[in-house]
Order: sequence, then structure tokens, then C-alpha cells
Amino acid sequence: MKKIEIHSKQETQEFGEKLGKLCNPGMCITLNGDLGAGKTTLTKSIGKALGVKKTISSPTFTILKIYQGKMPLYHIDAYRLEGLHQDLGFEEMLEGDGLAIVEWGEFISDILPKNRLDITIHNGEDENRIFEISAVGKGYEEIMEKLS
Repeated sequence: MKKIEIHSKQETQEFGEKLGKLCNPGMCITLNGDLGAGKTTLTKSIGKALGVKKTISSPTFTILKIYQGKMPLYHIDAYRLEGLHQDLGFEEMLEGDGLAIVEWGEFISDILPKNRLDITIHNGEDENRIFEISAVGKGYEEIMEKLS
């Protein structure tokens, strides 16, 4: 696990753009943290690095939003899926032709890919955050090491 201190929204955006440039099709990133921790802000920055032109917003009520950049960006918010045990059809997006970003991934942990990058965002004072980054499975350790 790697911990990174973030001190402003701008640093969050810079981190997201750096991460986005390291992403390849078929990757999955989970974002966990309290409401308002910066999960959607981070997703917006990753999308910017991928060349997404549309405004990225939280998919809380729609559960899934798809954006097109240099690869598809599948933005899933699993917050409202806690306890649901039905086929949601996310599997092809989680390991498909684009990048899947899953907010509140713990609520659909049974269908998450075995290989992924997990990021937990802890709130601090004002805009300060601590990002805990874990590489789960093969292939994500290198990405984790490139983040600082």
C-alpha cells in the first residue's frame, strides 16, 4: 500500500491526470471514501487525461455513465447497489475495452475484477486528503509505484 498526501483540489486534479495517463483499456480503479471526499473530482481529472470532452458528473442516481475519450470511461457509482444480488451487466465494462472507475466498490466486491487499483480517500482538514492506494492482483504495482 502507498499513502499520498493531497493538500488541495488542484493537487487532486494533478494526481488524477497523472493516473489517467498511466491507464490502459481493460483496467479497473475503485474509489472509496466518505461523501465529499473527492471521488468524482478524481474521476473528472482521470477523464481529462483520457481526452473526455463531456462534463463528468457523479452517476449516483443513474448508477452508470459512459464517456468517450481515447478509450471508453465507464463511471459506476455502486452506492445504491449495497445488498443487491442480481446480474447488473457490469462485468463486460469492468474488464472490457475501456477504463472502469467504480465509486463505492465495496458494495459490488463480488463482481470486481481480481486485478485492479483500489484508492481510498480519507478526509482531512479543509482540502487535505490522504489517498491510500493498493494494487490488487497483477499489473497494477507498476502504476502504483509511478504515482507520487
